Amino acid sequence: MSDPKKILATAAQVLEHEGQALVRMAGNLPDDFVAAVERILTIKGRIILSGIGKSGHIARKIASTLASTGTPAYFVHPAEASHGDLGMITQEDLCILLSNSGETSELGDLIRHTRRFSIPMIGMSSKPESTLMRAADFRLTLPQEPEAGSGIAPTTSTTMALALGDALAMALMEQRGFLSEHFRTYHPGGKLGAQLALVHQLMHGPEAMAVVTPDSGMQETLLKMSEKGFGIACVVEDDKLVGVISDGDLRRNSEHLGSKTAQDVATKSPKTVPPDMMAAQALALMNENKITVLVVVDGAGGPVGLLRIHDCLRAGVA
Repeated sequence: MSDPKKILATAAQVLEHEGQALVRMAGNLPDDFVAAVERILTIKGRIILSGIGKSGHIARKIASTLASTGTPAYFVHPAEASHGDLGMITQEDLCILLSNSGETSELGDLIRHTRRFSIPMIGMSSKPESTLMRAADFRLTLPQEPEAGSGIAPTTSTTMALALGDALAMALMEQRGFLSEHFRTYHPGGKLGAQLALVHQLMHGPEAMAVVTPDSGMQETLLKMSEKGFGIACVVEDDKLVGVISDGDLRRNSEHLGSKTAQDVATKSPKTVPPDMMAAQALALMNENKITVLVVVDGAGGPVGLLRIHDCLRAGVA
């Protein structure tokens, strides 16, 4: 029979152990961290990451994080590098090699290649006097913390390497001025991509708008609304939005509607959004005001498109 209390105690102990190690590392970052970030910012090529075993898995993840946050990067398997993939690495690139011991033999050809062709190399290891770290131009030395749990499998060491890779990626992202809209460019799919969508990426353009003037008759207005099929008309004067007419406005003004003009029926201070607003914010505005369509206006107050609640939901913004 398993012991639930012991299971939870073991899990908590591992998490506490690794968490404490990360806190200690945060207070004592590697001496070369800033220099490594500054050097990467100068690289014209790509950042190549490599490692074997658990370090290889961490290297792959760091490469993926870098690539999605504005620093072009990819993973090269050290064994494949020794059989031709070294040709993928140019003198405009920079290598980040991971090995907790710093003595991983499979990295030997990569280390020699970087030294032979003067390719900048960052080493990440917990052994500052290891072969890898002595060869490196920049040394991201991990604290020598004991592994969590039984100490047999890499746990704390891989967690610290992963976290340091995240710290590196975020520092680079901040220095590059990388914004959420840039992130969406590299991550258009999935829930996160949807949450980062901007209004102009989901809106319907000017061709979707039923545009009338304040003195337009309601017969003309209704014809234009029916033609466009979005259930809303934009009342425009001097190229600026001065009101909107929705299905609700039509119902509220149904008595003698034919004798009225657009300005008689329109809502005078409608809710609008700019094109560069996050779609998630626009959706929240629609939910808050119990409306299903927003007019998108430019900086001068001119209407440039329509955003429907259905467009947001279809895109996965929720």
